[in-house]
Amino acid sequence: MAISTVKMSASMAASAWHRVDLMAKPESWRLNAASYPINLPVNTRFQDLDPNGHLNNVAFAALFEHGRVRLNLDVRNWRDRPADERTMVVAVSINYLGEGHYPDDVIVASGIGKIGSSSWEIVQALFQNGRCIATCDSVIAARKGEGPNPHSEEMRLALEKIQAKPAA
Repeated sequence: MAISTVKMSASMAASAWHRVDLMAKPESWRLNAASYPINLPVNTRFQDLDPNGHLNNVAFAALFEHGRVRLNLDVRNWRDRPADERTMVVAVSINYLGEGHYPDDVIVASGIGKIGSSSWEIVQALFQNGRCIATCDSVIAARKGEGPNPHSEEMRLALEKIQAKPAA
């Protein structure tokens, strides 16, 4: 088994950091738990630690998944769907804003962002000790058979009822 190493010059490293600086920062309202209609407390786990003693990236993704699944269940329980209807995650984007620590609990704050004709965006933030440590945006598509499943009026109203918006 060969082990490869990567050598990076100072100019390459500086260039990489410059690209990081260009990443979009979340809008300020996204950093406030009161902006989200659903706030779910979740215990962190020792097994989620990285070698530096912080919650690892996979733990962040799993916490957001937990909140996303709970939100989708609130919108429409899986048992209430016809067999040929399903939803699927088509995109996920996580912004890591700070370190998470064990054993402190987190709050997974979730709400609906944009609503399309057969899809919706879930916007989320992860809070620990009152501080936002990550945000997540996911797109969920509704399918029926082999194609899109346009929202019923009932579904659209259920999504609108839990839209995230800047807190007053």
